[in-house]
Amino acid sequence: MRYWLAVVHRDHVRRGVEQGIAQVNHGSRAGIQRMSPGDGLTYYSPRETYPDGRALQAFTAIGRVADGDPWQAAPVAMLTRGEVRPWRRRVEYVEGVADTPITPLLPVLDLTRSTPNWGWLMRRGLLELTAHDFGVIAAEMGADTLIQ
Repeated sequence: MRYWLAVVHRDHVRRGVEQGIAQVNHGSRAGIQRMSPGDGLTYYSPRETYPDGRALQAFTAIGRVADGDPWQAAPVAMLTRGEVRPWRRRVEYVEGVADTPITPLLPVLDLTRSTPNWGWLMRRGLLELTAHDFGVIAAEMGADTLIQ
């Protein structure tokens, strides 16, 4: 089992949660294919809305990758890239979790505690987390059912 952190603005995260899907890095295939059923997935949202929404810097959704293979969705229009066919996979999200600010967790997370410029890490769009980090985030978000 692996654990993932996807960086997506909160408005896009909410659409994905409503649809029960994950889409990362503007719909690229590579990130979605790295995930496997049973993997943990959490979203970090630097802003509320794309592209210029209010700064948020919080974890905004969490769940497990569901059974099934990635698939390519029907074409959708993207503001900066024209029409694309994004890659997606099913995710079983935990309902009722609260947005959880990252700032109090910075000294605790393996990902950030020794990296003063942690924001640059987030620019990759999809990062693998340690089991420790996923557990800390899940506990803070009230998603205790995901902690093993």
